[in-house]
Amino acid sequence: MALHLYDTASRQTRALDPVVPGEVSIYHCGLTVQGPPHIGHIRKEVVFDVLRRWLERSGLEVTIVANVTDIDDKILAKGVEQGRPWFAVAYENERALHAAYEVLGCIPPTYEPRATGVVPEMIELMQTLIERGHAYAAGDESGDVYFDVRSWPAYGELSRQKVDDMLNAEDAPPEGKRDGRDFALWKGHKDGDPESASWSTPWGRGRPGWHLECSAMAAKYLGHEFDIHGGGLDLRFPHHENELAQSRAAGQPFARVWMHNAMLNLAGAKMSKSVGNTLMVSEVVKRVRPIDLRYYLAASHYRSIVEFSEESLAEAATAFGRVEGFVRRAAELCGPGEPGDVPAEFAAAMDDDLSVPAALAVLQGHVTDGNSLVAAGASDALAGVLAAVRGMLDVLGLDPLSPTWDRGGDDAAYAQVIDSLVEGLLEQRQQARATKDFATADRVRDQLTAAGIDIEDTPQGARWSVKTDLLGS
Repeated sequence: MALHLYDTASRQTRALDPVVPGEVSIYHCGLTVQGPPHIGHIRKEVVFDVLRRWLERSGLEVTIVANVTDIDDKILAKGVEQGRPWFAVAYENERALHAAYEVLGCIPPTYEPRATGVVPEMIELMQTLIERGHAYAAGDESGDVYFDVRSWPAYGELSRQKVDDMLNAEDAPPEGKRDGRDFALWKGHKDGDPESASWSTPWGRGRPGWHLECSAMAAKYLGHEFDIHGGGLDLRFPHHENELAQSRAAGQPFARVWMHNAMLNLAGAKMSKSVGNTLMVSEVVKRVRPIDLRYYLAASHYRSIVEFSEESLAEAATAFGRVEGFVRRAAELCGPGEPGDVPAEFAAAMDDDLSVPAALAVLQGHVTDGNSLVAAGASDALAGVLAAVRGMLDVLGLDPLSPTWDRGGDDAAYAQVIDSLVEGLLEQRQQARATKDFATADRVRDQLTAAGIDIEDTPQGARWSVKTDLLGS
């Protein structure tokens, strides 16, 4: 079964039919870097990272482009508020985005263009749209350029809306527009705007509108037709609707499939900087292990809304802890080996619109089977289950034995010291139990528990792990 994805445009789940056989081209809208990323932003990054990993595991060559919107009204406002150049604000938050990619184990995009790097392509696109009668320069010499939505009869096709039912576009004042619903392709330079935030065009100095940026970047790096355009569901209108209209009106086929992930909500409201209910990635990973956070963000179906709570995050950490515990116990007995082929049931789930919950059910079943083999010690059957489990976890970016998570350096040195200390105390406890000095054995166990160490007595001896609520703190 080939990968099937739900296409927002057709409202159908369709087989992926790449433009170039054997290759998949993906564009998903990156961050507008007026602030650092919160876990609502990074859910999208995890979703598309899992998609990329599954496509590559399926033998396809993947090119993935995620833009950085580094010029925007909000970025300019932040610069004024902080008394810094707008581009300093943008760059600082771009670095925070990269740190979030890394801490959550996301493979960097193939290309990550900045909007300010494709201004010539934007100007060419506007010229094409004006020549085709789909865009116009405002007649007030302001430098503004607008897309004429009524010139494109298909406008509204992605969001299933009619132009007459739409509200006015809020990206620019209605003055200078032929219709209030026309959207800005280019915003003329205004008094008080930094000179560095404007570029020369045939219609006057100014800067790009948000929608124009993505059409230009997608076409430059993926061509006029590509396979998948993605992003959060909140971008479907107006952003993606406007991208689709201006690209098609310029004669470009644009995306074959539109893939949108649902929102991560906090207390029933969409996470948003504007309402102040954000949870920054850099803060969350101080109190929960990054691998547990990734599991939490990946575990739900990408089209399902996730209602965030500390309780649900803790439950996810516990669930992943059981999986990780099996992997580490089995690796101790059999050696880590390498990630193996995924079971057919897992592959079928992933091919069915990237159904991670169903795939996790297959994973959990194998972990249960594997745990029943651990008590008997090393065996070929246990090694086979471990390889399959690691293969499935690798697709999800969650293999705890991969270099991504099993990092060296100072962390490894500290782990070695802690391991020696804990093993020494466990040896003392074992000796006390052997001589029936249960008071000493209990005291050692209590010391370890107070330090945040969980002890599990098994037929092969005592095993220990750090309590999940302390990891990453």
